[in-house]
Amino acid sequence: MEINFKTRLNFRGQLEVYDIFRKKYIKLSPEEKVRQSFLNHLVNSLGYPPSLISVEKGLIVNELPKRFDAVVYNNNGKPLVLLEFKSPSIKIKQEVFEQIASYNFILKVDYLIVSNGKSHYCCKVNYEESEIKFMKDIPHWNDIK
Repeated sequence: MEINFKTRLNFRGQLEVYDIFRKKYIKLSPEEKVRQSFLNHLVNSLGYPPSLISVEKGLIVNELPKRFDAVVYNNNGKPLVLLEFKSPSIKIKQEVFEQIASYNFILKVDYLIVSNGKSHYCCKVNYEESEIKFMKDIPHWNDIK
């Protein structure tokens, strides 16, 4: 899933990456590299429209301000996929799933994706049965839109 990023050094000598979703340069942290790689994979390999992807937006969870890493909307503007990214050095544990689940109480998406760049998990949420089913692969846009 490695891609070539458009990068630059800022005036402090820090490496930045151009984020095509936010349309600006962002500090290239390990988590940001995972986010950029994964989102570009969604767009370039799985057909997700970049115009329907929102990155680092705020929401209120239990009266506290939080920021989700990324959301993919459907063509009608309804949140469809919620994504949470971690640095490759962070193991994906129960706490990460609890974090994304708390965001999903507000957004109510159909798919949850968690990645640290090495491990990726995708879940389909079935609200009628009150269950979450882990999927083998990240679905193609044509299969979920």
